Amino acid sequence: MSVTAHVTELQRKHQALSERVEVALRTPSMSDIEIAEMKKQKLRLKEEIQRLSTV
Repeated sequence: MSVTAHVTELQRKHQALSERVEVALRTPSMSDIEIAEMKKQKLRLKEEIQRLSTV
């Protein structure tokens, strides 16, 4: 897989996770811990995208 394709896939995952976080925030039964974990995953993806984009 090329770096560009990998970055594109990471961006797709980041966007999907962002949408899941938005839904979770509107869902009263979602725990704050689960939402925080999704946000951490989002941040890790964003950092990886930035790291690969500067190469």
